[in-house]
Amino acid sequence: MADPRTTARLVKEPIGRLGGGFMVSREAKALCERHGLGARELYFRGRCGVLGECDADVVTSVAVFFPPGHVAESWYGGRKLPVEQAVEEYAGACHDWGRRRLGGHDGCARIAELLETVVAEASPVGAPLFAGWRAVPLPDDPPARAVQLMHVLRELRGGLHANAVLAAGLRPLEAVLAADHAGTPFGDASGETVARFFEWPEPYPPVSPELIARRAAVEETTDDLLGPVFSVLEDHESDELIELLRFGQAH
Repeated sequence: MADPRTTARLVKEPIGRLGGGFMVSREAKALCERHGLGARELYFRGRCGVLGECDADVVTSVAVFFPPGHVAESWYGGRKLPVEQAVEEYAGACHDWGRRRLGGHDGCARIAELLETVVAEASPVGAPLFAGWRAVPLPDDPPARAVQLMHVLRELRGGLHANAVLAAGLRPLEAVLAADHAGTPFGDASGETVARFFEWPEPYPPVSPELIARRAAVEETTDDLLGPVFSVLEDHESDELIELLRFGQAH
């Protein structure tokens, strides 16, 4: 039976892929085309719009792993789409992607039931995007509901992970370059690939074994921080969630 910390570690990858997959989906692309926005403009307006209409520095404070200049350009460039509408439509893309991706998975209702308990009891401290997305209404149908809850939990891990990175004295670009990116929505990727995708300017500094070790330790710290979040589940419920997410990821 999985303890809470083990649960946090084992659900990281499926929640990362399934909870963030809509961000690089054809549903998100269709939204960009509908509103005449660049992909990153929609991403920041839709994902970070739960913060409200604010200065780009506020968005940069939560979009830790992106260059500040790119955040500002994208945030302000997307202002033709009001944040309330951006969040609503971005959530809609999440729901539509979930229905397409997991519509045939009978375990979605149970995934949603288990994750809703976890999300409701988790502390929002240190994770403002989690707090914002937790307040977004959930859809009724199981595939869409399950995927939105995975997205919400993904934001929780992301917020706590950013805290762990900064506490370890790592700069955001260093953390990106030294990471083993195994749970991204677009599959496994190298640090340089992700840095390039995030629009960090090249050339990149070399990554030393010491930096890789420090980054790996940060991942362990993130698991430590997430462990208590899953303590609201009984042991058998944790095991059930792990199996359900593993099956959902394969479909």
